[in-house]
Amino acid sequence: MVLAVCRFYLVGMGLLLVSGAAAGQLAQQAPVGPQPSAQSATTTPGVKVGQGAHAPDAVKVPTKDDLLRGGYGPYRANNDLLFYRLDVRVDPVAKTISGTNTIRFRMLANGKRIQLELAPELTIDSIKFAGKPLHYAHEERTIWVDFPGILRRGRVYEIAFAYSGKPVTQGRFGCFSFDKDKEDKPWITTACEGEGPSVWWPNKDQWRDEPQDGMEIDVAVPNGLMDVSNGRFAGSKDLGDGYTQWEWVVHYPINNYDVALNIGNYQHFSDKHGETTLDYYALPEDLDKAKKQFAQVPEMLDAYEHYFGEYPFDKDGYKLIEVPYAGMEHQSAVAYGNHFENGYYGRDWTGVGISPKFDFIIIHESGHEWFGNSITAKDVSDMWIHEGWTTYMEGMYVEYRWGKADAIRYLNGLKPKVHNQIPIITAHGTNAEPPQDQYFKGALMINTLRSVVGDDGKWFGDIHDFYQNFKYQNIMTEDVVKWWNERTGMNLTPFFDEYLRHAAIPTLLLRFDADKGEVSYRWKADEVGFAMPIEVGDSKHWQMVKPVTTEWKTMPWTGTKDAFQVATDLYYVDVSKE
Repeated sequence: MVLAVCRFYLVGMGLLLVSGAAAGQLAQQAPVGPQPSAQSATTTPGVKVGQGAHAPDAVKVPTKDDLLRGGYGPYRANNDLLFYRLDVRVDPVAKTISGTNTIRFRMLANGKRIQLELAPELTIDSIKFAGKPLHYAHEERTIWVDFPGILRRGRVYEIAFAYSGKPVTQGRFGCFSFDKDKEDKPWITTACEGEGPSVWWPNKDQWRDEPQDGMEIDVAVPNGLMDVSNGRFAGSKDLGDGYTQWEWVVHYPINNYDVALNIGNYQHFSDKHGETTLDYYALPEDLDKAKKQFAQVPEMLDAYEHYFGEYPFDKDGYKLIEVPYAGMEHQSAVAYGNHFENGYYGRDWTGVGISPKFDFIIIHESGHEWFGNSITAKDVSDMWIHEGWTTYMEGMYVEYRWGKADAIRYLNGLKPKVHNQIPIITAHGTNAEPPQDQYFKGALMINTLRSVVGDDGKWFGDIHDFYQNFKYQNIMTEDVVKWWNERTGMNLTPFFDEYLRHAAIPTLLLRFDADKGEVSYRWKADEVGFAMPIEVGDSKHWQMVKPVTTEWKTMPWTGTKDAFQVATDLYYVDVSKE
């Protein structure tokens, strides 16, 4: 997300839970108020807090809803999602939505209850099993659905969850937003990564379990409007009552926050990239600009396929859709709102003169097709797997197009955006979104890992195989660390823990002794076992040293203190000279 994913770079969010913090140590901050529409939300860097800028990282006590939604309790764990069929009607005048989500699942244990979610502002019209209504209880947004008899382990069941009401516009991008285009025609979009898709449709609102057989999305809108959703377009039909139904079929597992509606007076054009269909949607007044700007997509696909492998959703194709907010990584239906300009809203995102060469939203949000959509974190706490890797992919795109030197410059331009105030990984099971450091510090950590591997040929093979090993899976940080430990033969656990589970970055302590002609060095780090090798000395002839945290080591140095350098462009560390 741009914050996701993405909702881009968490600018303007700032309400976070410190991983492992005790409740008595948590301080509460007033939440950022909801915005009236996604179209009015700004994500331009440099604006004031309250207008889309990033507030200082803070912590908050998890609400009851956070704990219910964030936890993976017995009534989630006892079933495995197989398929959603979401059939909805959207009324732009009344600003309402109504419909049914048919939910198919397999029981993993005998039980009589399952847990689903729907925002309390919406009305549950019925929940039926085999045509008969079920009993349910509403707690916050959680719906406890009770069955009259025991559902047996290994068997497949299906319920129809009918609902209606007015979705509440909330969050940075509106989540479910009824807007108007310049011609005063309805322009309705969704972007609910943080707020949760249960704001507008009933589902198992968590990340761990995705419908393994995919999803069908049928959206009825007034005649003259189009809906563009995830998956492959399966047709449209006039319902004879002033509405047209647009039908989409998702052929892959899909993260629930990726499910999207994009309703408007869209104009469509298309292309192909190998076997991948490319479909583009823009408003009429922006069609020519879109045709010019969206021409960057094939080069983006070339770069990412080069490093990580084939586009992961060929059965559904790739879509890029104009929206009234910055952008989101909706699977196979990437949302685009970067004003058809290079950079980020026309600005140099990393300040080193490289990002004006490409459209930041196209490159970042599309990268999530690999990390975030194909590979998905099981828990929000480990969202860096989406954002850190996708931000690093921006650097890989730059390297593919303009070379390694520019990629290193681009990634190092992220350093001023890092806060190092709280750990990246938040508490599991609490729906606590990590700080914006998951983007920038995450990418710089991965760039550092490249230097630790120390062989670019091996590195490119490693990142390709890492992605291929986990594609179409939901994973946690522990899975990432285990893979890299096995792949490299190194114990990288302290490395990952230092950057992800602590606020500060490691500091290389240096002491110079001119009389002895030597320099002493060791790491200052929160992880006692942190022992990352690093290149130091003369930048024309780097020397690899292996500091530890527990003792000082020495190396010869007859030059001045100022002349002694550390390869901080290749390793994200602080340096202290004495």
